[in-house]
Amino acid sequence: MALVDFELDGHIAVVTLNRPEARNAINPEVGVRLAHAWQEVKDNDQVRVAVLTGKGSAFCAGADLGQLIPLISGARKPENEWDERVLAEPAITSRGLLRNFDPEKPVIAAINGHAIAGGMEIVQGTDIRVSAPSARFGVQEVKWAIFPAGGSTVRLPAQLPFAKAMELMLTGDLVTAEEALQLGFLNYVTEDPMAKAMEIAGKIAANGPLAVRAIRRSARACLGLPERDGLKLESEISGPIFLTEDAREGPRAFMEKRQPHYHGR
Repeated sequence: MALVDFELDGHIAVVTLNRPEARNAINPEVGVRLAHAWQEVKDNDQVRVAVLTGKGSAFCAGADLGQLIPLISGARKPENEWDERVLAEPAITSRGLLRNFDPEKPVIAAINGHAIAGGMEIVQGTDIRVSAPSARFGVQEVKWAIFPAGGSTVRLPAQLPFAKAMELMLTGDLVTAEEALQLGFLNYVTEDPMAKAMEIAGKIAANGPLAVRAIRRSARACLGLPERDGLKLESEISGPIFLTEDAREGPRAFMEKRQPHYHGR
């Protein structure tokens, strides 16, 4: 049984953490397989948007403190091919966490349960987030004297009010889904997060794929830039989109009162 499932539903890639007995904690195999899944999202032209979720009652409990962290710290010797891969390529688990890898397509988190530590950090790397009401969120690494190195000290102060981000990182406390929604960290809280995530994914997949990727790229790249620099970069990214076949098809379909047919060209 693969610990990360990858399925295609039309133009939607569904990536599922499949280690429910361990609350989908990230051991070496999960980290490597996640990195492979994001590479497939990036490279597969059929994929226009991805949805990430978890099996069981938790979304992701973070790094496996009995397997991954001791391996990285040298407290445990490698025992299988996955351990060897992590030691040979230390950045691969960071890619799995979406820390130092961009799939270049929108990623929607369908958060079925608690997203803690590394689980919270994966969510920070996504673009749109839908959660179950029972989910809790937080980065608890400080409680175990380790660093939330999946991007939290960079991303969380940008995605939450600064003071709240600092409180979460320095205390290790958790917040409810409702509080995360009020803070703007989530888009929706619903009893069926997967259904809502797939609904949103379907809308995105129906849009011009080159425009979607360019909008996402521009929004992320311009974040935090001075306005003048951001507008210059936006022009550089947006200009080529107007010259695509899809950009001709969209207005034509509108004038002809029909659904457009986009091909990513």
